[in-house]
Amino acid sequence: MQHVTAVKTSPSQKIADELTHFLADTYALYLKTQNFHWNVKGPHFYSLHKMFEEQYQELAAAVDEIAERIRALGSYTPASFSQFASLSSLKEATSEINAENMIQKLLKDHEAMMNHSAMIITKAQKVHDESTADLLIQRQKAHEKTAWMLKSSLR
Repeated sequence: MQHVTAVKTSPSQKIADELTHFLADTYALYLKTQNFHWNVKGPHFYSLHKMFEEQYQELAAAVDEIAERIRALGSYTPASFSQFASLSSLKEATSEINAENMIQKLLKDHEAMMNHSAMIITKAQKVHDESTADLLIQRQKAHEKTAWMLKSSLR
């Protein structure tokens, strides 16, 4: 009779798994923001085009930071569209929408990212992973600022 030994997942692996989903959501939000940058139109085109560009560039830098943290924790970093699509909880934007709906969709996603980061911060702090907690606190601040800018752009 063979005994199967259960493989315990380390605290670092659990945090890396959480970060993997956060990375996928960040990448999905990056793509959506870049989509809106390319496709926005209307009377506020220029200001929204510029704002979305600043936002997707900030998200691109964040993707790299999050991926590097996953690697520092000793885990593999997903890096394909199919992997990100299967891991992300954010919805793609695949149809043409007006500028106000773009802002509303991005606002909803940034608020979801704030909630997601808060949950992982709590888990990271419980296992004394202050480096991950610090990274996510910075991400939370960035999402809060972006959400504020998006809300301020609505009527």
